[in-house]
Amino acid sequence: MSVALVTDSTASLSLERAVEHGITVVSLQVVIGATSYDEDGSVDSVTPQMLADALKAWTPVSTSRPNPEAILETYEKLVADGAESIVSVHISAELSGTFESAQLAARRSPVPVTLVDSRQVGMGTGFAVLAAAEAIAAGADAEAAGAAARTRAASTTSLFYVDTLEYLRRGGRMGAAAALLGSALAVKPILRVEDGRIGPFEKVRTSTKALTRLEELAVEAAGDADVDVAVAHLASPDRGEELAERLAKRLATGLGDREVSLGEIGAVLGAHVGPGMVAVAVSRRT
Repeated sequence: MSVALVTDSTASLSLERAVEHGITVVSLQVVIGATSYDEDGSVDSVTPQMLADALKAWTPVSTSRPNPEAILETYEKLVADGAESIVSVHISAELSGTFESAQLAARRSPVPVTLVDSRQVGMGTGFAVLAAAEAIAAGADAEAAGAAARTRAASTTSLFYVDTLEYLRRGGRMGAAAALLGSALAVKPILRVEDGRIGPFEKVRTSTKALTRLEELAVEAAGDADVDVAVAHLASPDRGEELAERLAKRLATGLGDREVSLGEIGAVLGAHVGPGMVAVAVSRRT
């Protein structure tokens, strides 16, 4: 049975990687000022630098989920191309309405859709999607591929450092991290994704100490397991590159011949964390 795989643009998968694994990506939108942009990596889409510049200039920025019709259109196109079932893996439903849009679209899909709420963000979702892709390539049906995605998402630790909580506050994504607001000027927070929500993990006094601690937490999350690791940043390439290099050395055994992926975070997620953010996702393969 032909199984198609769908995710959304917050999964932080490059166009090349998506094509390589046969993954169809539905775009979310970013509105900067009065202009709406897709986050699909095309020539006319929003870039992280455009976003960072807008945030620094206090230009109004908002994000929006894909509507159910757009996702349904994606499903129908895949069916027209021969798909007999679909696996659809998305950003945590606690942080975006994208999963709800997928649920509504799935009800009208001409073929069965296995929906996966990754309970993750960024490459935490991306690693789950790639696990589903590997399962499908090995001959798994939609249900088994969906199970593989859920298992990988549950085994992934997503941590990130932000220079300020202001952008999370503006976007209404604070969750339990709101408890840090009272002392936000005195701390550099490390946050984590837990049960699909963004919550506080540790408070550190300086950005240097925070990034060092982020490295230590990533190494602890990896343990002795075989892992995939991704580092992302927004308008902070030096920090991101340094962290990726350190983790590549310290986790060489668990990584095997795989590299630590490094990239700038997509505009939709970036709108909520702001310039200076550095994130790491550690996903256990076994």
